[in-house]
Amino acid sequence: MNIAVIFAGGVGQRMHSGSTPKQFLELHGKPILVYTLEHFQRNPRIDGIVLVSIEGWIDYCKDLLQKFGLTKVSAIVPGGSNGYESISNGLRKASELYPADSVVLIHDGVRPLIDQEIISKDIDSVLEHGSAITVSPAIETIVISKGGKANEIIDRSCCKIAKAPQCFILRDILAAHDKADEEGLTGFIDSASLMYHYGENLHMVEGPADNIKITTPADFFVFKAFVEARENLEIFGV
Repeated sequence: MNIAVIFAGGVGQRMHSGSTPKQFLELHGKPILVYTLEHFQRNPRIDGIVLVSIEGWIDYCKDLLQKFGLTKVSAIVPGGSNGYESISNGLRKASELYPADSVVLIHDGVRPLIDQEIISKDIDSVLEHGSAITVSPAIETIVISKGGKANEIIDRSCCKIAKAPQCFILRDILAAHDKADEEGLTGFIDSASLMYHYGENLHMVEGPADNIKITTPADFFVFKAFVEARENLEIFGV
């Protein structure tokens, strides 16, 4: 089976959106989170979705699922105190619902500009290689800095930007979480960092550069521009 764990348990303080978490900010009457979920809902290879939400917004999420017909969401669980814990909560619920050998795609709820092709390519990569880390090329100069000085400039042709989905066999990523919990290592910034720490081979799958994570107000306006551009192309049949 192929399942998605979508984590939307953060408050998003850099968004300056007042009392509304960034994943629930709306564009044309639809929250960012719904735009994200719809990609997995529409993909015929996705069998189920586990959503991780801020605990106080779970009832609101249930209303969204009904309103937008998001029938593949099989469970909503509360997030943790950080991204690592939120992902862990989602994975553990997924393990209760789906087989251990399922392909699991871990994705940010505020990364709504993925497409069907990258979802399918990620699934294929996990089936062949055991993992899929969605990346895009580094398009700016990468500087390693200490003490306010540029200590090293890396050849950007050798660099990729790790994005999401980040995908594994469910039992493998759960085993890494179990090991990290036992060792008290719960500060990993993403699943790729966790699996790399434990020596797992990470297979890269290149995705579109516009697969952005909406973190700041500027990101939201970029998202808005992409959505409206796509809608205009569809209107004119391009």
